[in-house]
Amino acid sequence: MRLLTSFSILLAWSLAAQQPVETNVVFGSHSGLALLMDVYRPPSSNGYGIVVIPGSGWHTELGYSARLLKESKEFLTHIQKLNAAGYSTFVVTHRAAPRFKFPAAVEDVQRAVRYVRQHAARYGINKDRIGALGGSSGGHLVSMLGTLDGKGNPDDPDGVEQQSSKVQCVVALYPATDMAKVDTPFGSVTVTAFLGMRAPRNNAALTQLDAKLYWDASPVNHVTADDPPFLLIHGDGDKIVPYNQSELMEAALKKAGVAVKLVRVPGGGHGSSFPGATETMDWAGQAVQWFDAHLRRKSDATNE
Repeated sequence: MRLLTSFSILLAWSLAAQQPVETNVVFGSHSGLALLMDVYRPPSSNGYGIVVIPGSGWHTELGYSARLLKESKEFLTHIQKLNAAGYSTFVVTHRAAPRFKFPAAVEDVQRAVRYVRQHAARYGINKDRIGALGGSSGGHLVSMLGTLDGKGNPDDPDGVEQQSSKVQCVVALYPATDMAKVDTPFGSVTVTAFLGMRAPRNNAALTQLDAKLYWDASPVNHVTADDPPFLLIHGDGDKIVPYNQSELMEAALKKAGVAVKLVRVPGGGHGSSFPGATETMDWAGQAVQWFDAHLRRKSDATNE
């Protein structure tokens, strides 16, 4: 029944958007465990691709019937706007807790970007201009894609691993950016389970294992001047990932001289609908505008 439901969702979206969907693309294999993505091609491509990572708290169910993360409904309707604007979207499943801990999820989404880059010609996109969009834990992971160096290994026999995993534009919704400061009850428990240990004490030295782990897992600590433009969207009523997580990221990016915009959603809670928001938030429209302005080269847009 679950498989039929998932298929029905994909079919309905495909028919509504009049676009082909390529499901269960294997972008990597970890010890024989296939890593899957779904590829949604736009009716008319603008030549750019967006890697999409839905939120999951870095977790998924255990068992053979566990739902694949790429089947999340979180962005299902919203990213149709990306496709309508000409963007090819690659919705990713990654290894997740409780079975897998950090850095497995980060490594998997890096692999996804490398795969998309390696096969860019097949998908008709620019391999040098790939964007990323994610919410919550997915917002954390796309922030890591934007801030980590991500260099490929030119000596690796796998051509995918020779590619860079660095993206050129990021849209992160309500992301965790400084893992030791996610101080809400549910958020901190989820982070602890994902990282496999409790947050370090205040001012703990980075020589301590827990402090170094939390530091390594935090995008805010990896910001450098060569990072891509970031659009951050966060509700100030978020009781799972506090709004100041995006403020911390905004401050770090500004300090490094990186283009960044933080959109505050008044009253908005956690989730793509921003429950409790006092005004309607068309974040998908804002994401399209951000990618149009910062991912696509102006010359490309004007020459279409």
